[in-house]
Amino acid sequence: MTRFEQPRVAIIGAGEIGCGWAALAIGAGWPVAIYETDTTHLHRAVDEISRRVDTLVGLGRADRVVARETLSKLRTGRSLLNAVNDADWIIEALPEDLSAKQKLYDQLEPIARMAAIITSSTAGLRPSDLCARVRRPERFLVAHPMRPVEYLPVVEVVPGPATDTACIEDVRFWLSVLGRVPIVFKKEIQGNIIARIEAAVYRECIHLVLLGVLDVDDIDRAIALGPALAWAASGPQASEELRQGEAAAIDIFIPTYIKECEERWASLAQWQTLSAEEQKKLIKAVEKAYHGRLPELREVRDRRLSRFILAATTDWPAA
Repeated sequence: MTRFEQPRVAIIGAGEIGCGWAALAIGAGWPVAIYETDTTHLHRAVDEISRRVDTLVGLGRADRVVARETLSKLRTGRSLLNAVNDADWIIEALPEDLSAKQKLYDQLEPIARMAAIITSSTAGLRPSDLCARVRRPERFLVAHPMRPVEYLPVVEVVPGPATDTACIEDVRFWLSVLGRVPIVFKKEIQGNIIARIEAAVYRECIHLVLLGVLDVDDIDRAIALGPALAWAASGPQASEELRQGEAAAIDIFIPTYIKECEERWASLAQWQTLSAEEQKKLIKAVEKAYHGRLPELREVRDRRLSRFILAATTDWPAA
């Protein structure tokens, strides 16, 4: 296997997203190094990555022998130079702080290989802002995964204004090898698609809680067992088209449905900020629904996701 087919991966940041990326790469048998300045986080990350790799093996998505051997070679430390000096793919997985990310890129460029590709896991920062001070912007782009990274296959791939097309294709290939589904954007937009949809839906969920229409767990159940299932099977726009059936012409259906939506849009939440009092009310409602139940919820979520993903990724129709 060539170096391109089995790239050396350096991950900057040992949080939730960094651990997910590491588990995926290790499960594929790729050499991985993790850089983290906080020693406590680093030690915790090693245990977490091992747990996630074992989960991938248990789901049949990684070979046990390959995964355990690669995991034994995981490099961790607080030296940025040692982490990235031989990396083909450098994955930045820091918190959403533009200044901190830019400072990291300033440190990275002098020590990374000229051929290395740098991707940011940011959920909403624009590539043009992230690489504003980068000297080699053609080697930079956003590759944002959903959480949990090792379960949810979609990755938003957002090139910067100067990103080399070959780099986009390399990242697309690597993601595909990892079993991911890369969605390549034609141009950047604040929040990409995932964060924008999540923010829109979440605002309406909060609105219904604050109005006293439904409890938190009822809202979650309604979405999880209603539109979320339909969207997982075919996406929101295809779901609406299928709901109308073959008899409805699209040029008749869309204007009619838009008219229905316009009436509903008028009553949707319009606010852009929540007061401190409203935030306290929301926190109290969430605690009432889920306090002390996170381990149970995580186990159920992961079990469901593994089943959903197997069906969704194997049966999804080609474009």
